[in-house]
Amino acid sequence: MHLKLKAVHIIHTFSTLDKTISSLERQLAAARAAKADTEEGSPMVTKSGTKDLNERQRVFFVMGIITALRNRKRRNSIRETWMPQGEELKRLEKEKGIIIRFVIGHSSTLGGALDRAINVEEEQHKDFLHLNHIEGYHELSTKTQVYFSAVVAKWDADFYLKVDDDVHVNLGVVSSTLARHRHEPHVYIGCMKSGPVVAQKGIKYREPEYWKFGEGNKYFRHATGQIYAISKDLATYILVNRHILHRYANEDVSLGSWFIGLDVEHIDDRSLCCGATPPDCEWKAKSGNHCGASFDWSCSGICKSSVRMKEVHQRCGEGDQAIWDTGF
Repeated sequence: MHLKLKAVHIIHTFSTLDKTISSLERQLAAARAAKADTEEGSPMVTKSGTKDLNERQRVFFVMGIITALRNRKRRNSIRETWMPQGEELKRLEKEKGIIIRFVIGHSSTLGGALDRAINVEEEQHKDFLHLNHIEGYHELSTKTQVYFSAVVAKWDADFYLKVDDDVHVNLGVVSSTLARHRHEPHVYIGCMKSGPVVAQKGIKYREPEYWKFGEGNKYFRHATGQIYAISKDLATYILVNRHILHRYANEDVSLGSWFIGLDVEHIDDRSLCCGATPPDCEWKAKSGNHCGASFDWSCSGICKSSVRMKEVHQRCGEGDQAIWDTGF
């Protein structure tokens, strides 16, 4: 009996040591990657810069709202509804460990009128994460890669989220969802789908590399791009391997492809893709089962979101106090 207990203790010790070594190896690789270069598309965050991995702020999750230079009305619709502002945003970071930022790059003419307008907006709201990246619709896969590389180098979080700027989010519900998976490794959370590969020219979401997906002409299972979350180890994987990760035409497909061949747990959470047009999210809200995120599939976001975000928030919102009352 004594020998068996000793053997179990030795096995446990080696297992713990192996996990510690693996963790240190990931941190070292990430640290090297974060300092590797500063060229366009690198994970370096402009203005504030990245930090040494050992000095990063420890938080629960980072939510990056992907936005475009001209989308101020969309950003304001979010600021006026589900995203805390000013001191409340700082309080959210301090008390709940939740970081929320609008994620923006720069124009092809750095320092031009669009960039100056963003700088003015930043002075007013102080809620941007600036990337070393040239903005453009066809560059979303690259922007997603740069975003995850930047945030994992800047904040030490359990989860990193990507959200579009025309999606309604209930922060309390999202926080509770993530908390349930907080101690699970290799987690990829979202509304999983597998749609047809668009090969025809001139059609939105066309995939030029359609031939790579074989005779079935369907994508592999991946989270829809309006909102999804990945755990720290997966974000670190993107940072370390960013130079050799292939980017497809659609950013949600690109992200899903980076995890093929890895031991990743795909979590299909349908509360993250409720319909924003009545009665879907409104009916669920009235029943006390609020959605984590809502949007219109027909528009790949809330249709006319800069106008309708307030309406959706009133019908489907969990209430401003919910995030403060949520324990996790």
